[in-house]
Amino acid sequence: MPGTRGTAARDLPPVTNRRWLFVLVAVVLLVQMAIAMITTAVRQAPTVDEPVYVGATVVQLHQHSLRYNPEHPPLGKLVMATGLVFTGARVDPGFAGDQTELGRHVLYEAGNDPQRLLLAARLPMIVLTLLFGLVVFAFARDLFGPAGGFVALALYAFSPDVVAHGSLATLDVPAAGFLLTSVWLVWRARGKASCLPLAGLALGAAVATKMSALAAVPVLVLLAALSVRDVRRPAVAALVAVAVVWASYLAVDPLLRWESPADLSGRAVLDWLPFPQPYRDGMRVQFGMEDRVWGGYLFGTHYEGSRWYYLPAALLVKTPLGALVLWLAGVVALLRVPRLRPAAPYVLAPVAVLLAAAMTGSRDLGVRYAIFVPVFLAVAAASVVALRRRWAPVVVGVLVAFVAVSSLRTFPHYLPYSNEAFGGPARTHLHLHDSNVDWGQDLTRLATRLQRYPGERVWLVYKGAGVPSYYGINAADPRTVPPDQVRGLLVISNSAIAKADDRLKALIAGSTPVDDVGHSITIFRRR
Repeated sequence: MPGTRGTAARDLPPVTNRRWLFVLVAVVLLVQMAIAMITTAVRQAPTVDEPVYVGATVVQLHQHSLRYNPEHPPLGKLVMATGLVFTGARVDPGFAGDQTELGRHVLYEAGNDPQRLLLAARLPMIVLTLLFGLVVFAFARDLFGPAGGFVALALYAFSPDVVAHGSLATLDVPAAGFLLTSVWLVWRARGKASCLPLAGLALGAAVATKMSALAAVPVLVLLAALSVRDVRRPAVAALVAVAVVWASYLAVDPLLRWESPADLSGRAVLDWLPFPQPYRDGMRVQFGMEDRVWGGYLFGTHYEGSRWYYLPAALLVKTPLGALVLWLAGVVALLRVPRLRPAAPYVLAPVAVLLAAAMTGSRDLGVRYAIFVPVFLAVAAASVVALRRRWAPVVVGVLVAFVAVSSLRTFPHYLPYSNEAFGGPARTHLHLHDSNVDWGQDLTRLATRLQRYPGERVWLVYKGAGVPSYYGINAADPRTVPPDQVRGLLVISNSAIAKADDRLKALIAGSTPVDDVGHSITIFRRR
C-alpha cells in the first residue's frame, strides 16, 4: 500500500499540470473568440435583420405583445431582452407600422441610441455563442478524448461564419447551438438516462428560437430511442420540448393574446401541431416567404429563384480550407472506422437532415441558413485525432493552425470572409452576395472613410437597414437623376452591385473604383 500511494503521488503533478494546460488552452481559444466577436459587435452598424428583432424585443418588453416578427418564435428575442432591459429603450405606444418600420423607429426615431441598443442585444448572443463553444468541446471530448475536444473547440472558435453571426443579434447561431446541445445530451443519455429530459429542454429551446429546427425533431427522437432503448423516455423528452415552446410564448404574454393575420394561407395540417396558435401562424408566414421568388447570386451570376446546390457551394467558398479538409476526413473516419461508427448517427444525421431541408428553401441569401454545418462538423472533424496513426496529430495540428491564421487574417471583417482558394475577403463579392458579404454592416465605417474625401459630392446605393444620415452621410441616390448629373463619389453596396440593373451597371461602367470599405462597399469616382 505505501508503494501504491507513492506511485500515485509521483503521478499526480503531471496529471494536474496537464489539466491546467487543458483549461488554459480552452480559455485562450474562447477569449480570442470573445475579443473577435465583441470588437465586431462594437464596430458594425445594424445588419438587415437586426432592427426587426430589436424592435420586436422592445415591444415584447414594454407591451407584452407577440404581434411583431411572428415568423420567429420569441425565445431568441427573450435572450436579447436580457441586454435590452438595461437600456431603457423607448417605443411610441401608438406606433402602427410594420416590423421593418418598427425597427427603424426604435433605433433611429424614438430617441434611443442605436449603437447602444444593438450592442445590448448582441452581447447576450455573444455569451450564448461562447457557452456553445463549451458544448462543442464537451461533446468532442466525450467522443474522442481531450485532444478531440480541443480540435473541435479550435475549429468552432476560429470559424469566421460562427464569429460573424455569433456577434449579431440574430437567431441562426443560437438555434444551431441549442440543437447541438440537445444531440450531446442525447448521446450522454446512453449511459445516464436522466440526461434525456435535459435534451428535450435544449431541443425545445432550438424550436422556440427558430422554426427551421423542427426538421431535426424526428432525428432527435430516433436518436433518443437509440440511446435508451425505451419508447417512453423519448416521448417525455418530446413533451419537455413542446413545453419549452409554450413557456417561451407565455413568458411574453401570459394571456397569450393573439389575432391571426387575415392574409395567411391555409395549410390546415399545421393546426395539428401541439404548439400555440401564434407559433402555427408564424409557420404559415414562413411558408408564405418560401412561396415567393427571391433573387440569388453565385459565382458572378445573378438569377431569379433558387439553386439546390447553393448552400454547399457557398460553404465551399466561406469555409477555411483547413476546416474543409478536416470536415471531410472526420466524416470518412466516422463512417469507416468501426470503433468510431457508433457516434456517426449522432454527429452526422442531424446535420444531413438539416442541410437537406435548408437546400430545398427558396432563399439563396447566405450560409447563415446552414450555420449548423460548421458547428456540428467541428465535432465530426475531431474524430481524426482518434485515428491510430502517427501522422494524425501532426496533420491535424497543421490544418488547425491554417484555419486559425486564415480566420485571424480577416479580423475584424468576418461577414465577407472567403477562403484563399476564392481570393479571400476582398473578392468574396465576386462569388456571393447578401449576408455572405454585405448585410449593411459597414455604414459606420463608411462614414469614417468618407472623411478622406472632403467636399466631394456623394451618391449612395446602400443595401441595409441603417439610416445613412444618422451617421453623418449626406448622399443622394444616383438612380433618381439623369446619368450625366452623377459626378463625384459613387458609393455602392456590393450586394447592390451584384444585383445591379442596366441603369446602375451603366453608372458603374463609367466610373473608376478608388476605395473599399470593409470588403462590403465599393467607392467609385465618376467624372
